[in-house]
Amino acid sequence: MGPMSKRPGTMGVAVGRSVARFDAEEKLRGAAKYVDDLRLPGCLYGVTVRSAIAFGAVKRIDFDPCCPWKDCVVAKASDIPGENCVAAIEADQPLLAPGRIMHAMEPILLVAHPDRRMVWQAPRRIKIAYEEQEPVLTIADSLAKRQLLRGDDNVFKSYLIEKGNVNAGFAEAAFIVEGEYRTPPQEHAYIEPNGMAAWVEKDGTIVVVGSMQCPYYVQKSLKRVFPGRGIRVIQAATGGGFGGKEEYPSMLAGHAALLAVKSGKPVKMIYDRAEDMAATPKRHPSIVRHRTGLDRYGRLVCQDISVLMDGGAYLTLSPVILSRGTLHATGPYECPNVRVRSKVVATNTPPNGAFRGFGAPQTLFAAEAHWEKIASETGLDPLKLRRLNLFKEGSVLATGQVLRESVGASEALETCVKSSGFERKRRSYAALNKKPGTAWKGIGLALVHHGPGFTGGGEVMLASRAAVSFGRDGAVSVLVANTEIGQGASTVLPQIVAETLGIETGLVRFETPDTSKVPDSGPTVASRTTMVIGELLRRASLRLKAAVAPDGAFPRDRKGLALAGRRLCAKGRLYFEERYEKPPEIHWDEDAYKGDAYGTYGYEAIAVDLAVDRTTYEVTVERVFTATDVGRAINPALVRGQIAGGTAQGLGFALIENAVFSKGSMANGQLTNYVIPTAVDTPPMVLDIIEKPYSRGPFGAKGIGELPMNAPAPAVAAAVRAATGLLIADLPILPEKICAGLMKKRGASQ
Repeated sequence: MGPMSKRPGTMGVAVGRSVARFDAEEKLRGAAKYVDDLRLPGCLYGVTVRSAIAFGAVKRIDFDPCCPWKDCVVAKASDIPGENCVAAIEADQPLLAPGRIMHAMEPILLVAHPDRRMVWQAPRRIKIAYEEQEPVLTIADSLAKRQLLRGDDNVFKSYLIEKGNVNAGFAEAAFIVEGEYRTPPQEHAYIEPNGMAAWVEKDGTIVVVGSMQCPYYVQKSLKRVFPGRGIRVIQAATGGGFGGKEEYPSMLAGHAALLAVKSGKPVKMIYDRAEDMAATPKRHPSIVRHRTGLDRYGRLVCQDISVLMDGGAYLTLSPVILSRGTLHATGPYECPNVRVRSKVVATNTPPNGAFRGFGAPQTLFAAEAHWEKIASETGLDPLKLRRLNLFKEGSVLATGQVLRESVGASEALETCVKSSGFERKRRSYAALNKKPGTAWKGIGLALVHHGPGFTGGGEVMLASRAAVSFGRDGAVSVLVANTEIGQGASTVLPQIVAETLGIETGLVRFETPDTSKVPDSGPTVASRTTMVIGELLRRASLRLKAAVAPDGAFPRDRKGLALAGRRLCAKGRLYFEERYEKPPEIHWDEDAYKGDAYGTYGYEAIAVDLAVDRTTYEVTVERVFTATDVGRAINPALVRGQIAGGTAQGLGFALIENAVFSKGSMANGQLTNYVIPTAVDTPPMVLDIIEKPYSRGPFGAKGIGELPMNAPAPAVAAAVRAATGLLIADLPILPEKICAGLMKKRGASQ
């Protein structure tokens, strides 16, 4: 990666410094304890027996009489003591299928045995007879009601956003351009597959330890499965999440706990890669259609957008994913007349779920790729179109939200254009492509935004709590349920506390997320941890500082902290907790879907410089330039890591990640043939950080984790268009698609 060419703002005691990650040493030494590293005496190993069909019912289950079933523990739906559900937004998904099958790989039975090698053979010893029905596998079939899977229309959720008068806008438009854009499922491909361990304490409390993003989500779900039981949930070291360990761990935790309750022994369930890829959620596939009106100068007059997403067999988190996609569908551009209509529908595929950006990468790909279509059909310059229409302070969004502060769209765009040499390269590559050669060259641009935190009243509903404590040994502790999943939360949150107290970051420790020890600070999702929880911790730290040092002289070293701890905490510890309260300037109407959808937005511009081989049509990304408005970089190195990682993941989404489904089941569920970018595939990157502070974020910080996922795909599509003259609106942009498109184009011109 190239050096960051723009230095973040001034450094404090802790904030603005690239502090080494708190978890780095133990992970580098191999000392970090992931769930499969736990040693549990008497442990059984559990596996899941899954459906081989996409839609139908179980007629009969036969157990191979030659298998020693007496040594196994078998759990079925009838063993569930409470509700047979995986509680999320709704409780429509069963923990174990009670007989009706809604998707391939649906859990039917659980088996546990002391020998891991033996138990992995158990599903092959169980024969299940089905009464199979024709499945609904596409958005089109679901909308056509080929089978009724959900209510009377197969629609899980729909939204409508309206501003101005779209029909009047089209009547006065000088140009009207239409386009359709499609995005596929995407596999999370976290390094560590899903895993969970469970046991029952002597007092009857069920303890679950595992790889997860949201401990309190798991606890909430398990309380419905095991009513009246104490439930304790602890996060183990977690090898990545990207949203894939948001809701699914509630399923696996329920399975492990059910086997532990039935057997009376600890149970560990660890998926292998094939099961994880085949059974767990993917990014929602989408179809987005744009009809756009512009005046003769290229200023937006009206946008009419429809969004369709495939939710899979159960609701899970589809409403919030559709919501975010809907709210970001216009792109970061102001338009007086807007209509966005969206639906997420049911199909007989494994439920789709949260994935980095959740909903926004789909609709922002469409919004940005559509500028290329507009440029192609009108002859207007796509860079000038963006400059003319982008958000600025005072802009009014489709929901009626007025952008009051921290709007870095223009600065991000201009920084990226300058850093990449976009205009110069665009001219030189156009001339180069007219000459003979082995490759066509292209550079493409995209500008995106992302609202950190839960949408609308979501943060109010969560009512998150975060705390800091001061112990007798002088230890300052961060107490939150937000998990470290590779993004650096266990480092950044202590940095915020340390800066507030005026001490070095190393004097603050991050408590392991454990529902018996930390308050419910909400889920580790939606780019909310630093901005929302970090601000709660800043406020709690101010109260701690006032209690420990009312004269303002807070101890600065370990010895001074220990002396103060012994003096002040003779009976325990000082504990200060803050609860989220809605800022008074934020107003949201959930019924009308109007108002301040997010407190603020982050912005990123990206330029992708690439080559397309003239013989094989393979795309090689040669260099990437980003400029990202993060509000304030608490830890610049970790911010750059998030931008680089999200960019690489977005390039995979754009070019090579191609999930193939057959009869409702993933047919290429191995990393040998579902290809993701490696370090070798990751191009050099120049990453500019822009700081437009947000007054409600800690020291001005905004969320950063998801924003970089939104930009690469449309920039790649734009660069491929610049190189070949072909706009491919259906991800991923495979060599076969480029070849077919060029052959069709050549045939049409003859």
